[in-house]
Amino acid sequence: MRTLPRRLKKGDTVGIISPSSPPNLENMKKALPFLESLGLNIKMGKSVEAKNGHLAGTDDERLADLHAMFEDPEVAGIICAGGGYGAARYTDRIDFQMIKENPKIFWGYSDITFLHTAIGEYAELATFHGPMLASDVGKETFHERSARMFGQLFGPFELFYSEEISPLTALTSGIAQGELVGGNLSLIRSGIGTKFELDVKGKILLIEDIDEEPYQVDELLNHLKMARKFDEVAGIVIGDFKNAEAKNKERSLTLDEVLDDYFKDLKVPVVKGFKIGHCEPHFSVPLGVPARLDADAKTLTILPGVE
Repeated sequence: MRTLPRRLKKGDTVGIISPSSPPNLENMKKALPFLESLGLNIKMGKSVEAKNGHLAGTDDERLADLHAMFEDPEVAGIICAGGGYGAARYTDRIDFQMIKENPKIFWGYSDITFLHTAIGEYAELATFHGPMLASDVGKETFHERSARMFGQLFGPFELFYSEEISPLTALTSGIAQGELVGGNLSLIRSGIGTKFELDVKGKILLIEDIDEEPYQVDELLNHLKMARKFDEVAGIVIGDFKNAEAKNKERSLTLDEVLDDYFKDLKVPVVKGFKIGHCEPHFSVPLGVPARLDADAKTLTILPGVE
C-alpha cells in the first residue's frame, strides 16, 4: 500500500511547477483565481516561466523546482502547470528518498505520467492524475465537473464512476480489484526497458492519449502486448483518446477496431469510455490506491488518495 499524502485545508500553500514544456502563461495566470477560490495560497516554482526550446528551462532547473517544492515545509501540495515533453529527461536524478520523507499531493497528467510512475514505484507515494493549470483550468472550456474533482484533495472520499457520467462500453466481462496505475499510453510505453517501467502485475491499468492516429495507438498497444503487460493486469480502464482520427480513413482501422483487436479476447475486465485524459469534463483519479472495476455493472470505484 502506497503512502497517502495529507489532505489539503483552506489556507494551505500549493506549489506550481512546469516539469516538462513551457506552459501557456496567459492560461496559467487565468487559472490561479480558481486555486484561490479553493482557499489555497500559491507559490511559483522558479522555472515555471522559463523557456529552453521545447522545455520549461533546463533539466537542472526543472528538477530543482520539483525537489524544492517537496522539501519546502510550507508547501502542502504540488500542481503542474502543464505537460508536453521533458519530465523523463531528469527522472533518473530525482531524490526519491527525500520525497518519501516528505509525502505530499502531486497532481498532473499527460507527460507527468512518467513522474507518477517513478514517484509511485520509488517513493511509494499515491499521486493524482488530474487537469493542469495552463492546459485545462485556465481555458474557457474548463468544465464544472472537472473543477469539482479537486474536492478529493480536501477530504478522503471514495470516487465512483458510472454511466451517469458518460456512456461506457465493456469489451469483456468480470470484476477486477487492484491498485489503479498508468495514465498516458505514450509515456507508459516510453518507460518499458528502463528502471521506470510500469509495474502492472495484479493492478488495474488506466490508459489515455491525445493526437495519436489509430495506427499509432495500435503500435503503442502492440509494444505493451509484446512486453507482456496485458498478461499481468487485473483489469483495464480505457480513458479518452482525443483526436484519434485517421488522416486517411480509407486506409485505416478505427480506434474502436484497434481497441477490439487488443482487448475483446482478454481474460480480464476491460471497459472503455471513461472521461479521463485530455477531455472535458476530466474525471480526476488518484494513482496507486485500491480500485474496483466491474465490467458487468460498468462501474469504477476508487478509494481515497489522501488521508
